[in-house]
Amino acid sequence: MKGCQAVAGGCIIAPMKIGIPKEVKAQESRVSMTPGSVAELVKRGNRVWVERGAGEGASFPDALYEAVGAEMVSGAEAVFEAAEMIVKVKEPQPSEIALLQPHHLLFTYLHLAASKSLTESLMATGCTSIAYETIEVHHRLPLLEPMSEIAGRMSAIVGTYHLAKHCGGRGCLLGGVPGVAPGRVVVLGGGTAGVNAARVATGVGADVTILEVDFERMRFLDITMGSAHTVYSNEANLADLLPRVDLVIGAVLVPGAKAPKLITREMLRMMPQGSVFVDIAVDQGGCAETTRPTTHHQPTYEEEGVLHYCVANMPGAYSRTATQALNNVTHPWIQLIADKGLAGACGVRKELIGGINTFRGMLTCGPVAEAHGLDFQHYADLHG
Repeated sequence: MKGCQAVAGGCIIAPMKIGIPKEVKAQESRVSMTPGSVAELVKRGNRVWVERGAGEGASFPDALYEAVGAEMVSGAEAVFEAAEMIVKVKEPQPSEIALLQPHHLLFTYLHLAASKSLTESLMATGCTSIAYETIEVHHRLPLLEPMSEIAGRMSAIVGTYHLAKHCGGRGCLLGGVPGVAPGRVVVLGGGTAGVNAARVATGVGADVTILEVDFERMRFLDITMGSAHTVYSNEANLADLLPRVDLVIGAVLVPGAKAPKLITREMLRMMPQGSVFVDIAVDQGGCAETTRPTTHHQPTYEEEGVLHYCVANMPGAYSRTATQALNNVTHPWIQLIADKGLAGACGVRKELIGGINTFRGMLTCGPVAEAHGLDFQHYADLHG
């Protein structure tokens, strides 16, 4: 991974070799870096390889990358062979796992707590993997927040759409009309995704209740979300709300860990027939017993009379906006690693250590280890 070139009085970090493969997960159209970001890295002396067609799904044609000095190659194999640092959007698929080597540094969303097989496969490659979603700064997850904002806003939109009778819903218009009460929405979690879901839902006129466990957060929501209600999140309060709900949005998150199962199958039976459940937490295993990942092409299924929308890469639907929003927050970290190497970058921003999920074949993320019952070692104990 990043070497050191000897010079008088010390050493300088060698330019980083960076690879941008085309995403291969089903219906994933985002790309990990915009041409503008590539331009900045090339100006600093780094070499960037981009797989042909990688940006087309986000309306960034190959010509834009070529114009800023990217080296265009055909096929993921060429990208992985040339690069030290692989920058992606989604977790590596089996075809990509096969290309990872111990010298690679993989920087992407991983969501390892949702998949033991992916965790073990990634460890077996010996690569260093850094997850966007486990880099925590001042109790925030800055590399996850933009996607949570998009998924939160989308959840209210797709939930509203799927309540239509022809989509399998109960035929309820969330905003109501004069003389007809608005539909009821319950949002599980008052974090970034939950707040954005509630804002859109209240914006269309729905009756919105946010369930949250943090009292300070509830006070904040009470002040800033005047048209939404806040209720302490426990099983009894949720069970009281479910028989009268039209749309439930799961927006719970435990950084790096598996999502808690807040909705059991029995609780799902309390919901009206034709109501809708949108699970933003599906990437982390989902917050309902009945959650299973779906795709943009086949986004829904029915369980216990409730329509489930559990698309595992929701922001991919708005790939250009999502790519730009993601790159805004990932670029400073990519540039830091390119400038300093991983060890040097961790020295400058110690928060980066929390993002390291695997290193030299070992699992270095505690919540992931706990989720799967696997051994865990701190990065600081392994690095040297």
